[in-house]
Amino acid sequence: MPRNKKGANLNNYEDHSQKAYQGIRRLLYNKELVPGQKIPYRELAERLNMSPTPIIQALKWLEIEGLVLHKPNRGYYMTPFSLQEIEEIYELREIIEPSLLPETVKHLNKEGIKRLKASLDAHLSAERGFYLKERLFKNTDFHLTLASLSGRQTQIRVLRHVFDLLLLKYGGSYMPIGSMDAMDKDHQKTFEYAVSGDIKGAKATLSKHIGNVKKEVLKGFKRVLEEKEEFLFESRADKFGMGIRHTS
Repeated sequence: MPRNKKGANLNNYEDHSQKAYQGIRRLLYNKELVPGQKIPYRELAERLNMSPTPIIQALKWLEIEGLVLHKPNRGYYMTPFSLQEIEEIYELREIIEPSLLPETVKHLNKEGIKRLKASLDAHLSAERGFYLKERLFKNTDFHLTLASLSGRQTQIRVLRHVFDLLLLKYGGSYMPIGSMDAMDKDHQKTFEYAVSGDIKGAKATLSKHIGNVKKEVLKGFKRVLEEKEEFLFESRADKFGMGIRHTS
């Protein structure tokens, strides 16, 4: 009996930790926890109606995933924005995704084509503007569906983690609105090349697509960081009465 009770307690602990993990991920997605922020884990425990122990376990899992940073004697923090991280993520995508296309084309049967076409149509029909996150999900689904048809499970797991970072840490900010039409065309062409068995065309289109998105994303984040630095400088200037004046 004690052994059964111990097993039940362990399962209960794991269930609570999993609920805490999913709850914190929802907060990340909704931008209620943002990069660089200190994580008030006791407040999270109250909000999620559980003790701090499963919250801390969930934060440890998120630390392994690169979303959370633990500072000894200071607590847990969201990892900060990093241009280098974004660049490395896209470089990884540039390597992995095109490399999977030969296997995807090789294994592409009627059912696979149907799955890929459904993910493409879902992306193309997703609302824009206010519903940017919907397109973000559909964009991710198209890329992961294309990769999953290769059957290469290790690379697929890596890609899922990469997209997780982009979605939960950087959100829709990494998806350049101005290039949506180009993205749609790239997805359409990649699909057509893959279905026709043109591996060379599919790889060239997908590689160019990821490279172009990387350039747009890095440019956008550099602009955001520059504006943030300018805001902080002006705030300090106002605080100390320096009276910064802009001239046109």
